[in-house]
Amino acid sequence: MKNENSPVRQDQKTDDLKDMALRPRYLKEFIGQKGMKDNLCVFITAAKQREDPLDHLFLIGPAGLGKTTMAQVVSNELGSGFVQTTAPALDKPKDLVGFLTNLKKGDVFFIDEIHSLKPAIEELLYIAMEDYGIDWVVGQGPMARTIRIAIKPFTLVGATTKAGVVSSPLISRFGITCRFSFYEQDELKAIVHRSAGLLNVKIDNDAALLLAKSSRGTPRVVNQLLKRMRDFAQYEGEKCITLPVVRTGLSRLEIDELGLEKQDREILGIIIERYKGGPVGAETLAISIGESVETLEDYYEPYLIQAGLLQRTPRGRVVTSFAYGHLGITPAGTENAIEGSLF
Repeated sequence: MKNENSPVRQDQKTDDLKDMALRPRYLKEFIGQKGMKDNLCVFITAAKQREDPLDHLFLIGPAGLGKTTMAQVVSNELGSGFVQTTAPALDKPKDLVGFLTNLKKGDVFFIDEIHSLKPAIEELLYIAMEDYGIDWVVGQGPMARTIRIAIKPFTLVGATTKAGVVSSPLISRFGITCRFSFYEQDELKAIVHRSAGLLNVKIDNDAALLLAKSSRGTPRVVNQLLKRMRDFAQYEGEKCITLPVVRTGLSRLEIDELGLEKQDREILGIIIERYKGGPVGAETLAISIGESVETLEDYYEPYLIQAGLLQRTPRGRVVTSFAYGHLGITPAGTENAIEGSLF
């Protein structure tokens, strides 16, 4: 049996609370995605003035850009309850019914990875989104009958990294769609300074800028890197995270100035060395690097493409001339290298 008062457990609780504290709670605290925030401010304010639930909200974007955080921000702005789950956790219709029947009026119901919903779950969700009710079958065989279970008006927030595989009937039932884009360096730098303040850590401006440049345009990554640099600084007895600390830390983590990790460079290197720069199919590439196709497409490729290092073509993945230059490789032939530039 675990000791509830053990130091390990208390430290873990403290770390969890600090991680939660890094998340902005309101739109004014959320850095980046300005156009999205401005529109959501209008929609939320209007809904509150009418005393209506906010229309259902569909959040699209790569992992780590703030979809879950934005769902919580919307709930806080509305002053409503927040109920969270993931599509894979909704295995049977009764799982969804359990959530929906316990919602209070105006609650925000957040479903992450909504592209993974099973068809039977989707069908129940359609009616709940449109009519605030559930059609439930009672009994079996000739005695079976359908009853309508009323549920309180709510706002569904669905998030996905794979908008292309979400069914059209489900997408059509969302009244508001927001697409997240990768963050600019100035925005990430501001996030570093904000998070450092919340973590009670000092960081130099140049160090914050280098972290911003090395974070793949992603807030989740920049916060993770900040915490690791805090560890390196503390280990070295430094009271402030300086530029030398960050340079040393990134080198030890094998992260370069573009934010590429070892696996990113291996992906580009394999395409160049084994497939002459491409094209190569996603499944073949995933097998070559020992990752799943989903991991390749959801985690690695979005930033590599955004950074101008990789391009998807009808025939497969192709590295760009910028990737050759970044890796310090001279292409054997330039016919396969597509011009690219860093965003």
